[in-house]
Amino acid sequence: MLPPVFYYVFRLPLPYSPSLRLQETIHRVQLVLRHSKTHKDVLLLLQHRPVYTAGRRQTATSMKDENERLIRMGADFVVSSRGGQLTYHGPGQVVGYPLIDLSRYTSVMSARDYVCRMQKMIERHIFESHGLQYTTLEHTGVFLDPTTKIASIGVQIRHRLTSHGFAINISREPLAWFDRVIACGLGDVKAGSVESATNNLIDMSEEFTKIIGAFGRAYDREMVALVPEEEGEVGEAILATEAAALLAGSWPRNPRRCS
Repeated sequence: MLPPVFYYVFRLPLPYSPSLRLQETIHRVQLVLRHSKTHKDVLLLLQHRPVYTAGRRQTATSMKDENERLIRMGADFVVSSRGGQLTYHGPGQVVGYPLIDLSRYTSVMSARDYVCRMQKMIERHIFESHGLQYTTLEHTGVFLDPTTKIASIGVQIRHRLTSHGFAINISREPLAWFDRVIACGLGDVKAGSVESATNNLIDMSEEFTKIIGAFGRAYDREMVALVPEEEGEVGEAILATEAAALLAGSWPRNPRRCS
């Protein structure tokens, strides 16, 4: 029987770089404890402060002009190690970072199956929770129609251990930020959100709870709340990341206009 996945929901929008360091800490601890099979699989759920992130194939040098423009708008800019191209994360999104060991599955789960389950999880969630129909396209991510994207997926898998993950636009707040870039290299696609598609206000805390259940069903796992004070180095890293969010203070609600 598979062990549970331990989930943690962050209370404040996180700066992006501390969340990267947290994922690296969890990955390292999982590798160290793997031989004894005492490592835990973890799902981090959160919102980010406004940040544009580039995929691993895009370098800081190649994105220099775009980097400067986006920072002038009030967002952070980070080149990350995930797959995919330029995208946005910020308040009003549910971001999920699963850090799980794919080799735990009886027949080792492939990267393709892992991503496919993630996409189907999001599609099922927006339909069952919000009555939204999705459109199947060749692109990774979840689309309401051929030109409206509501969720992005970008993962990294090392030593059969996953990091990075998915982002679902829930409120309207992310849309103005997406409008300032060509996200995921798709020039004819705009961002959508659950609120704009349903004309309903969404409770973010309820959304996190529903995603936890949807993730457990998609990957056939029991979901158990993680208590940082009981998790040693990983727990300390989680609390340090929350402290960084608190120290960062407020964030811009809308992109500043710039040339």
